[in-house]
This record gives sequence, structure tokens and C-alpha cells, in this order.
Amino acid sequence: MNKSDDADIKVLETADDPSRLKRTVIEPLTRVEGHGKVTLLLDDDNQVKQARLHIVEFRGFEKFIQGRPYWELPVLVQRLCGICPVSHHLAAAKATDQLVGVNQLTPPAEKIRRLMHLGQILQSHALHFFHLSSPDLLFGYDDEVMHRNIVGVLQEYPEIAKQGVMLRKFGQEVIRITSGKRVHGTGAIPGGVNKSITRDERDYLQADIQQIIEWSQGALELAKKLFYEDIEHNWQFAIIHTNMMGLCRDDGALDLYHGGLRARKPDGSIIFDNVDYRAYGGLIHEQVKPWSYMKFPFIISMGQDEGTYRVGPLARINNCDFIDTPLAEAARIEFRALADEGLVQSTLAYHWARMIETLYCAEGIQVLLNDPDLLSNDLLAKGDMQPEGIGVIEAPRGTLFHHYKINEEGLVTRANLIVSTTNNNRAMNQSIRRVALDHLNGNELTEPLLNHIEVAIRAYDPCLSCATHALGKMPLEVELIKADGTVADRLFRN
Repeated sequence: MNKSDDADIKVLETADDPSRLKRTVIEPLTRVEGHGKVTLLLDDDNQVKQARLHIVEFRGFEKFIQGRPYWELPVLVQRLCGICPVSHHLAAAKATDQLVGVNQLTPPAEKIRRLMHLGQILQSHALHFFHLSSPDLLFGYDDEVMHRNIVGVLQEYPEIAKQGVMLRKFGQEVIRITSGKRVHGTGAIPGGVNKSITRDERDYLQADIQQIIEWSQGALELAKKLFYEDIEHNWQFAIIHTNMMGLCRDDGALDLYHGGLRARKPDGSIIFDNVDYRAYGGLIHEQVKPWSYMKFPFIISMGQDEGTYRVGPLARINNCDFIDTPLAEAARIEFRALADEGLVQSTLAYHWARMIETLYCAEGIQVLLNDPDLLSNDLLAKGDMQPEGIGVIEAPRGTLFHHYKINEEGLVTRANLIVSTTNNNRAMNQSIRRVALDHLNGNELTEPLLNHIEVAIRAYDPCLSCATHALGKMPLEVELIKADGTVADRLFRN
């Protein structure tokens, strides 16, 4: 993409006189977690003048956890989401580890948390690829909407659909065994975990892990095959050139549980590397815009215009130097070969990268299941209370920040969450503007054409429920409705 393309995308962020333009709304966005919409403003010739992704629900977790005792946080904050609760559970647990003065968990506790985390990413990636995205990838964007869904996949590709279900089921079983429940478990506590794994539980998971690895390989081959079937389109669709950020291990390996922050420019050069994630406040800043409850982070040193970055599977596979499991590493090398220089920037390559991570998780689970530390009862470390804790983890959708401050009584006085989807917010908006310019300009807007916008958004696997943020003054409209349905009064605050 050249500079003029970047300028074209920027132009679609605002419109000179919106009142004189036609408004088209895609609401609700389908096959994503949470509630959102896209608005398009067009002139009389159907030229797109503005394209925006809006997050329309409000959560407010950062506010109402204030005053709660810190030990509640790992359980409380995962109510943000039913799809990625484990990610919030573990990010909060890592933050509360610091609050109780623990900088290093016992080896068994860390490995049990890591196992829980790999199970979470495995099940989440399977859900997204097979249930939410595969209808577009298998049937095409223009397929009949009644057929372009998971039911259609079950009818046309029953074996593929079954494998997606079984991969997710296995990941959920890993979560159940390590945290106590498949959804909203309680396994991680400040300073460690509250249960070990029994020999029977380990053997139960070991019985299926080889099949899970084989199915993960099959899912990766499917994602790669679908990308190559129309590589010219898939390479360019919704493409933008951005920086990429995520955690890497000290030696540059992919690490989804812990590491230092690394960011690269589009040409692959390093912006910052191996930075203690507790220093994130000096690296990224969140911009607020009045038309969305989701904030717009950017890399401070590069400014708002050039500081857009992406997180998640695409960023992680681009950013790391290697993967320490053999099958996923071979897949990473093949994936990175797509870009002669710099980073793989194709938005639809998120699906391919996501399946590389799925295979990595399956291999990583197998390694951990063979570790005798899982059966140990040395589960808790202790230290001296601290006033502040920051936990960062690589959630399925990308880098997740939990930051808490507490008072002398152990009650939360301040909370800041930057979730994965928020980190991708600027990039998602740029991607839908790219699609609007390339596919919608001058055309009569039909459902299949508008689905192109949703395809671009789905590639990021956004969790819109997690991503909402307080703005200080929430727009609020209250209507008093009479018994006959007419409006008696209306109050509006913006």
C-alpha cells in the first residue's frame, strides 16, 4: 500500500457535512462476540465518505470493581465475557500476584496456569474459525445468508464441523480440570492456584491429545488451503500496513502466558523490545472518540497517525523469532515466507496465523501433560502486600492488560483494562475503510457487499463485550412511554 492509499483510508474517518449524506447501518454485526454496528455515509453517487465501527454496549467494569477486595478480582472480572473469561481470570491473577508481593510462582502453579491458558486459546480459536468464520471462507461472501452459517457448514461439511466441536470440547475440558468449571472457574488465586491435577485427570486428557494435535494440523491445512485458493484476493482484501505488538519470551520465542513487550514496524524493524509490561503506560496511550465506547490506543513514540498497531495471532506469529514446538515452528516458517521483507500484513491471514497457534496450543498441552509438576501440591507462594499490580497476558484476540491499585485495606481504588479488541480498534476501523474504498464505492449496497465489511471485522475475532470503556460522560437517552405506546417525555444527555 502506498502513501496515497493511507491518505484515502484516513479521509473516510470523518465527513465534512454528514447531514447532506445518506446513512447506511450494518446492525447488528453478526458472528462476533458482543454488540456493535458499522455506519457508512454515502453521497448521491454512492461514493463512501465515512466508515466507522461503533461499539454500542457499555460495561463499566473498571468503575464498579472499585471498592471491592483485591482477592475477588480474578473471579469477578471474568464476568466481562463468556467466551474468553479465562484470559481475564489469568490477567487479573497475574496482577494480584504482584499485589500480594509474589513475583515468581511455584513451578507447579505456573504450569497449571499455563495449561489452563492453552486450553482457553485452543477452544476460543476453534470456536472462531469453525463456527464464526468458516461459513464465509467455505461458501464465499456472496452466498445466501440462510446458508452462510454454522448450520450450512454442518450440512455441507459435517466432518469439518465435527472437528471444530471436538477441538473446542477438549479445550473446555482442560479449563474444567484446571479451574473447576468450563466457564467462570476459580482455579487461579493471588500467589498461585487452588488445586493440583490428579493422575486420573491427567490420564483423561492424555488419552485424546494426539487426536487433538492431528485435528489441529488438519485445521491449519484447511486455513492455508482456503487462503491459497484465491491468494490474490485474500492477500489484498482489507489489507492495511500497521505496526504489530505482543509478548515474546526473553529469547524471542512465542509465549502466550508471559514475556516482554515487543513491537515492530511494517518493515520488520524493532520499535521496542523485551520491555517489562508493567511499563506499558510509557509505550501506548488510549485516545477517546465520542462515537464509540471503545478507546483507540496508539504507540506514543510514533504518534496517533503512525502509531496504529495490531495484536493477536497475526501480530504474534509475525513478531516472534521462533516457536518452541516443532510442528507449529515449521508452520510459522512457511507463513513468514509469504512476506519477502517485513511483516505479513494481510488481514485475512489472521485465520492462518490463528490455526498455527491452535497447533502450538495442542503441542504445548501435550508437553505439559507429561510434566510431573502438574501432580504436585506446591501451589501457593506468599510475599508482602504491594499497592499496585499489573498483569498482562496474550488472550486469544491479543495482548490483554489488567492494572489495579489498592489501599491499605486491600480495596481497589483504581482499575484500568486495555483488552485485546481495544488494541485492534484503530486497525479494524482502517480495514473496514479499505473494504469500503475497494468494494463499496459507487455500488448499490446489497447484503453480500455489506457482508464484505463484516468479513473484515471477523478476521480480527473481536470480542466487543470486553472492549467497552467508560468515557467519563456516557451518552444517555431516557424515554417515558405511556400505556398506549406514545412517548410522554424524553431526556437526553451527551
